[in-house]
Amino acid sequence: MDTAIAFDGLTVSRGGAVVLDAITARVPRGSITGLLGPSGCGKTTLMRVAVGAQRITSGTTTVLGRPAGARPLRSEVGYVTQSPAVYSDLTVDQNVQYFAAMYPARRATAAADVGDAIAAVGLDRLRSRPVDRLSGGQRSRVSIACALVARPRLLVLDEPTVGLDPVLRAELWERFTSLADSGTTLLVSSHVMDEAAHCARLILLREGRLVGDLTPAELLGRTGAGNLDDAFLALIRSQEAHS
Repeated sequence: MDTAIAFDGLTVSRGGAVVLDAITARVPRGSITGLLGPSGCGKTTLMRVAVGAQRITSGTTTVLGRPAGARPLRSEVGYVTQSPAVYSDLTVDQNVQYFAAMYPARRATAAADVGDAIAAVGLDRLRSRPVDRLSGGQRSRVSIACALVARPRLLVLDEPTVGLDPVLRAELWERFTSLADSGTTLLVSSHVMDEAAHCARLILLREGRLVGDLTPAELLGRTGAGNLDDAFLALIRSQEAHS
């Protein structure tokens, strides 16, 4: 399968401490890759590298065939941070229109793109509502719509379901699956292992080190565990026993 992101020997250090230690992993095109591990393991740093917002110490990262952060990637990569990056005094529609205006090359289709992005996150009925009157989960979806309006080939989502109730989480994963089915590549981080089942591939981190780069089925098969939570723990214990 073609590769959307290639991390090769990637190391990031800050203040003398190693945050990511020689990470080599692949994100295949046109599918969902889950970036999983406990809080503080380096997930956000790895995502920031992918979108060109993090200085690296050594190694390389290639995104859609170019070095991460290359200027041509600005309209090809969408990035949604943990905190919704939207304007609370604007409506859903106005927020997405504002971000659409940042891509003048798509001006001819801007109106359709705005409508499609809002529909993709299930907020059609709320598009005229100010963001400060939305729930936390709805605000997160507005932030995703603002990233989708440029029709990115790669969408990087940092813990988009954190703090959401189970129904909203399920709805968002349905949206992500639909986007992947349409050809968008998604890199989605989470510290909840049961969300790994929604992913075609997994990048597993712990304390800045790569624990695994494999499919959910491979993880279960390698460890013999009955669920993904137990499989992750078994993989960690196995590596510790051989280190």
